Amino acid sequence: MADGLLFHLESPASDIAVITINDPQKGANILSRPALAELDGILSTLEKRTDLAGLIFRSTKPGNFIAGADLREFAADIDAPAEHIVEISRRGQQLFGRLAKAPFVTVAAIEGICVGGGAELSVWCDRRIMVANSETSFGFPEVKLGIFPGWGGTARTPRIVGLSNAVELITGGESIDAATAQAMGLIDDVTTEGGDALLAAAIRLVRNEQQTKEYLEDRCRSYAPIAISDTELGFLAATANAYIQGQTKGQYPAPIAALETLIGSAGVDVEAACELEAEGFAPLFGSTVNRALLNVFFLRDQNKKAMPAKGSPREVKSVSVIGAGTMGQGIAAANVKRGIPVALGDTTHEAVSRGVKGVLAEASYNKQLKGPDAAKAIELSPLVNGTMHDSELADVDLIIEAIYESEGAKQELYERLEPIIKAHSILATNTSTIPISDLAGPLVRPEQFCGLHFFNPVRMMPLVEVIRGRGTSDDTIATAVAYSRRIGKSPIVVNDGPGFLVNRVLLPYMNEALLLLQEGAPIKAIERAATAFGMPMGPLALYDTVGLDVALHAGGVMASAFPHRVVRSEILPAMVDAGRVGKKGPGGFFNYSGKRNDHGSDSPQAEAIIAPHRKDERKFSTGELIDRLILPMFLEATRVVEDGIAANVRDVDLALIYGIGFPPFHGGLFFWADTIGAEAIVKKLEPYETLGDRYLPTELLIRTAKAGKKFYDA
Repeated sequence: MADGLLFHLESPASDIAVITINDPQKGANILSRPALAELDGILSTLEKRTDLAGLIFRSTKPGNFIAGADLREFAADIDAPAEHIVEISRRGQQLFGRLAKAPFVTVAAIEGICVGGGAELSVWCDRRIMVANSETSFGFPEVKLGIFPGWGGTARTPRIVGLSNAVELITGGESIDAATAQAMGLIDDVTTEGGDALLAAAIRLVRNEQQTKEYLEDRCRSYAPIAISDTELGFLAATANAYIQGQTKGQYPAPIAALETLIGSAGVDVEAACELEAEGFAPLFGSTVNRALLNVFFLRDQNKKAMPAKGSPREVKSVSVIGAGTMGQGIAAANVKRGIPVALGDTTHEAVSRGVKGVLAEASYNKQLKGPDAAKAIELSPLVNGTMHDSELADVDLIIEAIYESEGAKQELYERLEPIIKAHSILATNTSTIPISDLAGPLVRPEQFCGLHFFNPVRMMPLVEVIRGRGTSDDTIATAVAYSRRIGKSPIVVNDGPGFLVNRVLLPYMNEALLLLQEGAPIKAIERAATAFGMPMGPLALYDTVGLDVALHAGGVMASAFPHRVVRSEILPAMVDAGRVGKKGPGGFFNYSGKRNDHGSDSPQAEAIIAPHRKDERKFSTGELIDRLILPMFLEATRVVEDGIAANVRDVDLALIYGIGFPPFHGGLFFWADTIGAEAIVKKLEPYETLGDRYLPTELLIRTAKAGKKFYDA
């Protein structure tokens, strides 16, 4: 074996070369520039040989074929001129293009994740074979980074799977499994086993091509323009464009640019298609959205690796969740899906029974079925024990309390449980607003108490706020972080305080919507402004989703904590008093039919309740409404950093992306602020400072503006 950084050359037979992909220094195989130079050298050697029948690419890294290019190298070129980016694209195309011109058949034997540059290398090969297992997938996720494939992916893929399939693969950015890949003609064979069995199957492919030479005919065919009529091309372009615009709301330019490149290059040969790809790729690279999405990628990557500086995590082998409502069911299901046994507790048989059913339905949820998988639910059922007995709830490594938001009720539960839990057990609360240190008051072992704040719906929301109280130990925090990762969540450690991180930053945004209503802004205008900025829903629809009664309680906590800048609105208590509590009731700011995916309709009832509390309707510009909604949220985020609730601005940005769906194309709240500039934000605030303390620039903002720095510089 000839060893390199990433590629290792082997010969299982005298006329077959195998390039084994495995970077021993990293958890994933990444195409760095040194690795590409290494591949260039290996190909130069192999191309000179006249005795080779085939070249096979395979990976021996578990769960990973190639996870794409080295994005940190790419980010280093973010400010490079367009011609340099075109050159980078063309070099990659030319390197991988040699696989389709080699004097032997080339095969990609795909086991594990194969995405981005790995997918592009694979489509340049003559043949592809995949393992049919849950760890193996294929995809082009580049649009999620604000770009599209630049090493030949848009040129080669439609000539293998057809233009329509290529449009779906490349503009959607989602990965597919072996069965889907085979159905669309992307791969030539499937195996149920990887490793040596996959290699043997790849060798059989080589031997077959050695006899038939079919790959040579396919090379000629795949070099030519795509056979599609102008009518078909126009129809595909129009329907795909409409679908993409509906999905992206025009806020993500890469999918449309990818579509234009795919459509525009259909009528030319592969070489010309590659030139069009490079020219289309360059303007996206380094764009505002590309920079923002790269930042989100790096935030996520850092979060996956970061561990608390102090403390040793203990293994969590068993969990109890107390409170079998919607949130408790979601938390329990997250454990069950990862094979962790759960005791689910509540105060009545009915609540426990309903809760267990909900946990199994949630844990067995199947995307394809769009509902629970009955067989999976039966398989998982031994992992859930519904109980009303404290002794069964206490005999675990981690207890998560998820009952209603009452400090007294929670403390009463803790006083009952603490004497009977195991010495090493951690007690955690899912409270969304009550300070952890207050809740810990009656505890004998406050060092083993912390917050684990999940977000609803638990299946969809990756964030867990790990909250450190005054007495919480480093070991408890380290254990909570490791546990959160084990159940597939992204933990962010925050210090104790009203609303913690996410809710504290979110509530000014929601409260400002009520104040705008009072000032005469129409409901629809407020909602449109929020979604125009990129928020997943408007603040008033969010009230309806959360529950106006829940929001009223949370708002009261924040108003008590920060009375000098929280302006209480009369609208929210009036709505709650009238029974308008949102989707769970007869409606809130909108009316609902109860049907699936009902986003609400205009509510004359809500308008009637609001009317006595508002001024005459007046017109606000979309820009003013966006400022009024987002600036208070941003200022509160700076206070969260100043107060030491969050460790840094990056944690705030990721928490808001994961916790409230802050638009990733802005890169995060502080990243958005850096894009505008601190000095420009200070000027934006000037017209609103008469509205009260909530619009006054904070010390962090003023300091950053005066220094001419970015928040991310800190």
